[in-house]
Amino acid sequence: MSIPNDVSGTAALAICESLLLALNDHNILPEKEIVGILEDAAAAHELAPSGDRDALHRAVATLINGILAGGNSVRRR
Repeated sequence: MSIPNDVSGTAALAICESLLLALNDHNILPEKEIVGILEDAAAAHELAPSGDRDALHRAVATLINGILAGGNSVRRR
């Protein structure tokens, strides 16, 4: 079985989501701050300069905004 090209990105996303959940669960960062981190990350890709990687930046921003909409990185209380 071959390893997909995006395995490192998928692993990084899973680790970051787990870290955000742990930071919130242990009252280190409030939900508002975690949402702000995700919004800043999405904005960085939405506002990236035009170039060869436009499709990548759009896809990353869409993914992060989907995480925000789904509440996956914050346990909604």
